[in-house]
Amino acid sequence: MLGQTELDGGSTPSSNSRVFRYEVVGLRQTSESDKNQYDIRHSGSVFINVPYNRMNQEMKRISRLGGKIVNIEPLNVAIANPSAVPHRGGGRR
Repeated sequence: MLGQTELDGGSTPSSNSRVFRYEVVGLRQTSESDKNQYDIRHSGSVFINVPYNRMNQEMKRISRLGGKIVNIEPLNVAIANPSAVPHRGGGRR
């Protein structure tokens, strides 16, 4: 799911198909974050794609890990070429 979202072309997206990207800073590597499928970046910003129906749970998890959400943006279009998506965080991809 990371960086790839497909929604129905012309229909209004339901709450189950809406996905949002969280930009998070301040996460630290802990025993809790070791359970993630990704490492925490050293540049400070982490981008996490979250389905609408899990937004509240993900906000709580980020808070438990010591992170701060600095931006939330909807991913409401199909992304055919992830490299074409503007990258606003620092560091390397």
